[in-house]
Amino acid sequence: MMENKPTIVPAGRYRLQYRGTECTNCKHPLDISDKYCPSCSQANSTKKLTLKDFFDEFFASMISYDSRLLKTLSALMLRPGKITKDYIAGKRICYTNPFRFLLSLTIVYFLMMSLSGDFGKYDDYIQNNNASIPNIDEGVVKINFGSDEAQELAQALDSISGNSGSEKRSILDAMFWKQDSITMANPQGKYNEINEKWALPRFFDKRQFFETLIRRDSIKTFDQILSKYEVADSMENKNAFNAAKGTIRALGQPGSFFNAILSRLPFLIFFFLPVFALFIWLVYIRKKYNYTDHLIFSFHNQSLLFILLIISFFIDSIFNITTDGFFIIIFGIYLFIALKKFYGQGWFKTIVKYTFLNTIFFILAMLSVVILFIGSAFTY
Repeated sequence: MMENKPTIVPAGRYRLQYRGTECTNCKHPLDISDKYCPSCSQANSTKKLTLKDFFDEFFASMISYDSRLLKTLSALMLRPGKITKDYIAGKRICYTNPFRFLLSLTIVYFLMMSLSGDFGKYDDYIQNNNASIPNIDEGVVKINFGSDEAQELAQALDSISGNSGSEKRSILDAMFWKQDSITMANPQGKYNEINEKWALPRFFDKRQFFETLIRRDSIKTFDQILSKYEVADSMENKNAFNAAKGTIRALGQPGSFFNAILSRLPFLIFFFLPVFALFIWLVYIRKKYNYTDHLIFSFHNQSLLFILLIISFFIDSIFNITTDGFFIIIFGIYLFIALKKFYGQGWFKTIVKYTFLNTIFFILAMLSVVILFIGSAFTY
């Protein structure tokens, strides 16, 4: 029987009397004894679909999925490593697809985090404190040009260590405004200076340059930049301008920005897990498993992590306590057992590889989060 055949009820429109000799979907020749089309796996039935048939199939599919879900959960939580062994050995019909299962869990978890978090208060805080930022147009800060910016900023940072919070903010604001004023005194010269740098520093400096123009010269669109300043109409400049606008919006609405980050985190998981699976493959290169087997192993273990985090979330919400650390420790123990059972190596080798892989996982996760934050800030 093919793995992707739908679950059917052996009654109703699937009785023998309703079977045909040609598939209604792909026109493949069928025998009356065929329950499914061997070509496309559609159930063999010529009876017109009624409302009763529709609900019968719907609930039969739900029951079938619930059964596979329960078997997946029990195998995943109670027998570390076994579900992956079964799945790559071909026993797949009784388990849910590991990719879809992990994707569903990550979406559910981060959706719960997003709905439960009061991120709007950070937007309100920024809006309520905007008045404390010096307004150059009103002449609050007077600037003399030609000094060494880096040295002055370092001296300012040293001088504010003993000041109050408001005094520190005023000093730093003045320094940032001074940098803006240096740019606005000769924007064309600043742009030409930036253009002489090599690729990556040039892009980030252009982003800062355009951010200054947006804030200080009320620039709204890239076309305004082109008409007012001698800036090349290039893809690099357009991307730097969009990055500047996104950064300003992100800093002005940190709560909304963080909410947007949470909505993208599920997809981040599927960005670095395939990379992480490469390291598992390298560590266990002498084993009989191929890259896809290691990737499925990663999917199953990450699914268990999100199951524990969801359980932790509900416990914390109900009893007003913090249990995430406890469940992370449980996952760490589970992962070690899963590695030992799935790959079948001794204690010493498993401990060394467990430590190495967890270090790699942490580094990849941090890099992915940093890339996500920077990319989201530039495109927000």
